[in-house]
Amino acid sequence: MRYLVRDRMLAFHEEAWIETEHREKLFKVDRKLLRLRTTFDLVDTHGNQVASIVKKAFTLHHTLLIKQDGEVVGRISKRMIRIFGDRFKVSLRDGRRLRVAGNLWDREFDIADGDTTLAHVSRRWFSIRDAYAVDVMHEPDALLLITLAVCVDHILEDRKDEQLTNL
Repeated sequence: MRYLVRDRMLAFHEEAWIETEHREKLFKVDRKLLRLRTTFDLVDTHGNQVASIVKKAFTLHHTLLIKQDGEVVGRISKRMIRIFGDRFKVSLRDGRRLRVAGNLWDREFDIADGDTTLAHVSRRWFSIRDAYAVDVMHEPDALLLITLAVCVDHILEDRKDEQLTNL
């Protein structure tokens, strides 16, 4: 199933909506700005928090924790130095290690478990910059895969901002 992540432009705080391909709103990604650590909450249309993304403080590389029901279910890290291999390291509570591979610059990448592609993330279908599709091939992990796509997008945007400010 295809899900759409749309950032809300010109908002006083950062938020995005996750919708089905039929434009039915499922979750709101709400960034909490006045916290020591960067935090995003995924909230359903009834206002219930279904997941959260928390930036780990005091790490050498960018690490985000994915929480559901208050428990860490996944961790994604961006490697500082990469000669060979994947740029991101994803480990899940159930022991799986996922791969994020593809053209990250253009936001065209896959999330895979071994040789099995679980989701494909793409901005190519949109003329506006602040929207992308997450095609989920493994529906039981849909929320986790969408959350991982939001994490990758956030890490890449953070790194872009750091490079611009460190000229």
